Amino acid sequence: MNVQAAVVFEYDGPVEVRTVDLRDPGPGEVRVRMAASGVCHSDQHARVADLPLPLPLILGHEGAGIVDAVGPGVRSLDVGDAVVLSWIPACGTCRLCRRGQRHLCTRAADATREGLLLTGESPFSLDGQALHPFSMTGTLAEATVVPEAGAIRIPADMPLEEAALMGCAVLTGVGAVLNTGVVRPGDTVAVIGTGGVGLNIVQGARIAGAARIIALERFHARRLLAARLGATEVVDIGEEDAVDAVLDRTGGEGADVVFEAVGSVGTIAQAFNATRRGGTAVIVGVAPPHEEVALNAFAFPSQGKTLRGSWYGDSDGPRDIPRLVELYRAGLLELRPLLGPPFQLEDVAIAFDHMLDGHVGRAVVLPGGPLTPPSSSVH
Repeated sequence: MNVQAAVVFEYDGPVEVRTVDLRDPGPGEVRVRMAASGVCHSDQHARVADLPLPLPLILGHEGAGIVDAVGPGVRSLDVGDAVVLSWIPACGTCRLCRRGQRHLCTRAADATREGLLLTGESPFSLDGQALHPFSMTGTLAEATVVPEAGAIRIPADMPLEEAALMGCAVLTGVGAVLNTGVVRPGDTVAVIGTGGVGLNIVQGARIAGAARIIALERFHARRLLAARLGATEVVDIGEEDAVDAVLDRTGGEGADVVFEAVGSVGTIAQAFNATRRGGTAVIVGVAPPHEEVALNAFAFPSQGKTLRGSWYGDSDGPRDIPRLVELYRAGLLELRPLLGPPFQLEDVAIAFDHMLDGHVGRAVVLPGGPLTPPSSSVH
């Protein structure tokens, strides 16, 4: 079938909306008609080669939609199901999956680097040339084909525009708090960077019972959102140094847990330096793979600090998305405040500008327009 999709043909080049070919789902795959796709900084990283993925690349890795075809052997999904897409469809059989670290699935990581699905193929093409779906999803398209494990059923009555955020920003941010298990009730938490992921770290800290949540952000609109979602204090890090700001507000001790959600060597070092003795710095932001961080080596043994990474919020989509739905239904997880005005696919470049300019918590594109459950499937 032919679908419209947002494609990058060269690094630092424009995002072009093109008509591309999308094949039917194969064994263990489903086709999803996309209702909504968030625009994430990781899409920009891939666009400018900070994440050097194969080109041409179909952008988007955070989305929700309706299953409109299922391939042979699919058992967990049916045509008409509403789903959130997960960009780590764990294989379940590699060593890390067997150890319970499905978010670090080796096969999924290899497929993502190659710009292919778990089968070693791409479902998209243009004039006979394969197009690579970003993180096995390619959600900035009218429809996409993904592994069965990468589509998680959600209640039919959940708004898909809000549900889309669960595919990356919410799983990554809330998961970094709840799954790492390092935030205790009564803790002081600091969050450096409150974009889509950082705002959900703020929410996660609130849900986990943190007494103080210090949000450090340079964009005014995002500072307001952080306060709306649970931050007890907000700091303009365009005006104050992040480390000094945290130390000043904690009597010179530092925060119990500091989350970094920017993805730069500077803010990673700041997160570590703003953490109290015996505390934990959690690095959630994705920095370019060639960059290195310099930290004071003596601080590790002498101050007993822990520095750890959190990939995709240590999340397992099939396990954690239903949990997030329950938090949402209970009113503890807020999604609507994160959303800016929706964009149509042809305006995807403007959506990127809004994301980069800090206008909204999450810029969301509606690739396919209004959706109704289809009446047929592929087997």
